[in-house]
Amino acid sequence: MASDSETPGGTPEEARQETAGAAPNDEGAPAYAPAYGAAPPAGPTSSGDAPGDGETPEPTTLSFQGIASQITVRLPELLEAVVSVGTGIELHTTLRRIVETAAELAGARYAALGVLDADGSGLADFITYGINEADAERMGALPDGHTGLLGELIRHPVPLRLAHLSDDARAVGLPPGHPPMSSFLGVPIRVHTEIFGNLYLTEKRGGRPFTDEDTAMLRILAMEAGIAIGNARQYEATRQREHWISGAAAVTTALLTGDGTSDALDVVAVWARKLAESAAALVMLPSLDENGAGDGGLEVVAASAAEPAGMVGTVIPPQNPIAAQLLNGEAVFVADAASDPRTTTRLAERFGPTMMLPLRSNDRVIGILALPREPGGRPFTEAERVLATQFAAQAALALVLADVQRDRERLAVYKDRDRIARDLHDLVIQRLFATGMMLEGAGRRARTPEVREGIGHAVDELDATIQEVRTAVYALQQAPDDAPSGLRARVLREVGTAAVPLGFQPSVRFIGPVDALVGEPTAKNLVAALREVLSNAFRHARASRIDITLDATATLPGGGDAVRLTATDDGVGIPPAGRRSGLRNLSRRAQSLGGSSQFGPGPEGAGTTVRWEAPLRTD
Repeated sequence: MASDSETPGGTPEEARQETAGAAPNDEGAPAYAPAYGAAPPAGPTSSGDAPGDGETPEPTTLSFQGIASQITVRLPELLEAVVSVGTGIELHTTLRRIVETAAELAGARYAALGVLDADGSGLADFITYGINEADAERMGALPDGHTGLLGELIRHPVPLRLAHLSDDARAVGLPPGHPPMSSFLGVPIRVHTEIFGNLYLTEKRGGRPFTDEDTAMLRILAMEAGIAIGNARQYEATRQREHWISGAAAVTTALLTGDGTSDALDVVAVWARKLAESAAALVMLPSLDENGAGDGGLEVVAASAAEPAGMVGTVIPPQNPIAAQLLNGEAVFVADAASDPRTTTRLAERFGPTMMLPLRSNDRVIGILALPREPGGRPFTEAERVLATQFAAQAALALVLADVQRDRERLAVYKDRDRIARDLHDLVIQRLFATGMMLEGAGRRARTPEVREGIGHAVDELDATIQEVRTAVYALQQAPDDAPSGLRARVLREVGTAAVPLGFQPSVRFIGPVDALVGEPTAKNLVAALREVLSNAFRHARASRIDITLDATATLPGGGDAVRLTATDDGVGIPPAGRRSGLRNLSRRAQSLGGSSQFGPGPEGAGTTVRWEAPLRTD
């Protein structure tokens, strides 16, 4: 086994190790010169590799002049290899080209390039040459660099050359299905002063061991590879940074022009997954207790994934330490979500490397962005972590700005609605009321009964119109995003929902303060009765008009205070032999509360009138 020193430009200690014990040649010069990277062998590197009968064994350690002359002879080949390595700026393509060029330059059957992981203790990537797909499948997982000669080169990044792998005590053997390999040459690759990885060559063609000349040329190639990798890294970092900046700008634009908080969170999830090249992107918000206050947990409210089913609604409980860290504004990075004891949700089993980033606005955490990759996926690099953290900060700011913009838009809508409501109340209703007063006066002076009846009908229509306008004024004063809670609002919601299948808007009239007087049990059953009435009208009545009156000042036959729902339509009426199931449901609901329900023809003998009443309160 021959132990070669570090590449030119190494530390002084490495230089001393290189020159120590160098035997002088015939001219008294050392048999090794650091400028050409040829180190003396620590032992018989060609042991057991004698040439065929009648041949003179070729020495594996050449003199200074011998190495220089042979490199000079192969200089065009070396320059071509250097140019090939320096061609292209995409990192993975550059690494593959380095492996192929090294194998061709040294005449190796197999070659590999191991890329060190973040802490430099193992391999994060392993690019091979000469191994076909069938061999790769038989060998299974790629080496991690923690043991054997690969681990030795990581722990001691100096060139290593062996005539036979099996002769070295540090070798741990080859995995099942691995092609047979004997000779070995390993050289570290530096990018600036940082060890990037190692080049490994095995099985020199012709069955010979690797020579000093191979080592020297490979070290020169490794230096040029370091420069090429540095350039490719720089390009990759620049392209990645531009990618994230463009994505952040797109998210900001989408948020400021979009509608609704849920849509905004979906936009963040979709773009984050695309930028991070992750298997999924989850947006979590602080979960709330029954009183509406934060309970210290997190809930997934938006998800982007190939199979997002079951993700939204997942809760990280308050006792989970990750939840506390995230809500504290700390980013959390997990090497493998499936095996990390801190990840206790059922989703964690589906993912590998994961980063969880707080969405912070000033000192407030408004949400969490989680970006997991597939199990066994590529870990997130330091650059990716920094860029994702910056993206999360930009997305949080965009979310806050989008909320502010929507608040401004809502405020403008509210102001406009208030103006319309005032105009309806102060102008339209007053004019309608004045018109009704004028008609009543004209009716009293009218001598013909038909004229008085017609004027009276017109006054009734004006009263109904005034009630509808007042209902519209009330609706305009409600926030459009608020869920209806009072009885008046719930009735209006049911009527508005029924307007779509009916093809027209039923009229609604309220008498008395229905929200203040009607209890919740009665209100709940009244809304269900109204829904049944509207459903029957749609399915059977073929009506073009429905008038609904809700009177909270009614009186039960026994004298108790009641609320009465009256619905009149101009449809075909109820046939004598028709089904009565819906009407029976109305009656049962009323009777369960101590009320009653009746139906019959409309006021003029056409259509149907349903009257449903129940006590104001049953508690």
